[in-house]
Amino acid sequence: MNSNSTNMGAPARNWIGALAFLLPFLSLVTLFGVSLVSFLFLISALIWFKPSRDALRSHWPQVRWVVLAFLLYFVFVQGCALVRGASMGPVEKPARMFLALTALVAVLVSNAPRRALWWGASTGALASLAFIGWQRLALHIDRPGGLINAITFGDLALLLGLLSLAGAIDLRASRRETLLCGAGVLAGLAASILTGTRGGWISLLLVALVLAPRVRMIDSRALSGLLAAGLLLLGTSWFVPALGVQERFAEGVRDAETWYEGGSVWTNVGTRLELWKGAAMLIEEKPLLGRDFDAARTRLAEFAQQGRLDPLVLELPHLHNDGLQALATGGVVGFVLWASILVAPLAFFLRRLGRDAQAPQFAAALAGTFVVLGYIGFGLTEVIFWSMKGSLFYALMVFMLMGFCLNAKDKIG
Repeated sequence: MNSNSTNMGAPARNWIGALAFLLPFLSLVTLFGVSLVSFLFLISALIWFKPSRDALRSHWPQVRWVVLAFLLYFVFVQGCALVRGASMGPVEKPARMFLALTALVAVLVSNAPRRALWWGASTGALASLAFIGWQRLALHIDRPGGLINAITFGDLALLLGLLSLAGAIDLRASRRETLLCGAGVLAGLAASILTGTRGGWISLLLVALVLAPRVRMIDSRALSGLLAAGLLLLGTSWFVPALGVQERFAEGVRDAETWYEGGSVWTNVGTRLELWKGAAMLIEEKPLLGRDFDAARTRLAEFAQQGRLDPLVLELPHLHNDGLQALATGGVVGFVLWASILVAPLAFFLRRLGRDAQAPQFAAALAGTFVVLGYIGFGLTEVIFWSMKGSLFYALMVFMLMGFCLNAKDKIG
């Protein structure tokens, strides 16, 4: 069902379109951008409370599983904090992720243009490349991360590039817009490479599994050229010593071998493997509901004192794997509820992706699939949901793209 009945007219369309642009554009070049856009979506939905409520009600059958997944995850984290008598600080992230639902209803009631999101992702990727390139080439920072850490910056930059790819598909009838989105694809890839982040490459493999079977049906010479350019960029980065890509992968293999042989833990891969060992020990002790993170860190310290873990693990802020983090702090119940905020949106987008590249919702569904698969891949070697920026960006993008899927009426919206 389309949301024409709740369409608020040109002012609302332009306003929400501006927010759709600003979310990806500001995400990596400011500290406040993602939170600001989240707040503005919330205020907008409250101002338009009745049409927002009506839009959510009319689309409830399509969105209910995703909304319930975010709600139940929030309720579980809050319930655990109350029962354990722990700090309520960890509740803020799932609460704000659930409130990102306002991005969905705002898009539905305004019928905002999808191209605003594609422009924002493309220009955001270009801005992130300029920022990280300046840090790497002018300031000579070996692992630049903009205003955040290198891993999160590299992951989100890659995601901006993938969103730009969806935009290039959606706007392929316009040569100028296709060029902008194409530049965004390459900029996002290049920015990620310059950070030295390796985890994003796993996400590219997951994305390729979805995209590869659909490349032919898109039937676009420009898209084929863009994909070829992207593969060339990735291949070139592997063989350019100054970028250090090949060396970092070889270093990862050496680190893993050293750890397995009982050598130094003080390596990028060694620390992760030691943390995952500690996580397994935590999960074995409390498999059903886990323990709050402060208690988990206390227990890790005890393991270290007993000689069962290297004390190095106490110097790191989290477990460097989203799934293990969810299991250690929430047990099997918490893991299932956390996984549902990935699985439910993925099912929503795959159901609407289909095999018709001409379908009006195809590009938005493809972008949503990229976002979820990206976060799944990122979370294998990092806790991408650790930061508020990473968590909010995911929730806002998922809900916004759901709105664009449901509103899709014509080719470019």
